[in-house]
Amino acid sequence: MSIGGGIFLLVIGAILAFALNFQVAGVDIHLIGYILMAAGAFGVILGIVLATRRRRVVSTSRTGVDSVSGERVTRRSTEDDGPLV
Repeated sequence: MSIGGGIFLLVIGAILAFALNFQVAGVDIHLIGYILMAAGAFGVILGIVLATRRRRVVSTSRTGVDSVSGERVTRRSTEDDGPLV
């Protein structure tokens, strides 16, 4: 869930909890609104934590001379700790 999805759940939950005033048999609309707001708050916090997580990248550069052709050879490699979610 992204930050936008969490904000969407917060808004829908707040509308159900505070703005609507009707009854549905066997369903508590206000409780559903509070549950959606809690899920939205959790989604926003999780989205912020994942967005601010730092990714470690290691870059290596090696330069040498090819003994056969006499040309300068540069090799670069990059490694990271995994995909950025």
